Amino acid sequence: MDDKICRTFFALRNSISNNLDGTEGYQLIMNQPILNGYCTNNNCNSNLEKINAGCLYLLDAFFKDSSVFSSVAKNNINIVEYIIMWLSYMLNLIKNEQGNSLEYFYDIYIKNHEKYTDSITSVDAYYNSYKDLIDKKNDLINMDIKYISKFYDAFNTLCMMYIEFNEKTLHCSNCLQNANKFVNKYKEMNQNSVITSNNSYAQLLSTLSNDYDNFKNYCNSKGANCTNFPSLATIEEI
Repeated sequence: MDDKICRTFFALRNSISNNLDGTEGYQLIMNQPILNGYCTNNNCNSNLEKINAGCLYLLDAFFKDSSVFSSVAKNNINIVEYIIMWLSYMLNLIKNEQGNSLEYFYDIYIKNHEKYTDSITSVDAYYNSYKDLIDKKNDLINMDIKYISKFYDAFNTLCMMYIEFNEKTLHCSNCLQNANKFVNKYKEMNQNSVITSNNSYAQLLSTLSNDYDNFKNYCNSKGANCTNFPSLATIEEI
């Protein structure tokens, strides 16, 4: 994780509302032409179409071709997990029981859709299509989105730390506050037996834990004082 990755997710959050409006719909706020371009007839009408557009936007941002992949995602392959966290969060808000599961979304939008199945050249050592990338995380697709979406809240908090830290001035006015907030969210998930007893959920916890520790190391390496940030307990300690 780094600030470039986080800024891409935040750019999407500023383009598609992060919550449903009074009509139970997501709103396209900014970059409508770009997002609508991912939809049939260049018009995203349903919530699922808007979510699908957001998913493709993120995949294009990190995995569209070898150049994009090499510049960001090659050293951050866990970005796929972050995308699934975002996808789960957005689907979890939809009331339609049939349409708000990852399995349903996968079958309708990913499984046989050319935008997900088209081959991507020069990166076949890592993946050959967006579908292939997602299939490598197939265990998460089969899980309950109400649990996976909890990780998105923690991810957002951690991202704020990466974005707000100024490596030139070594200033981050809210980093300690966000660190405490992140640790509390992590602890809450870590104390949930449904999460800790499942290897795939535990892997998401591990990813977040590593990215939090990486931020602390990065912060200290720049000469800032992040030694007072709280530590995370391992799953075995809970």
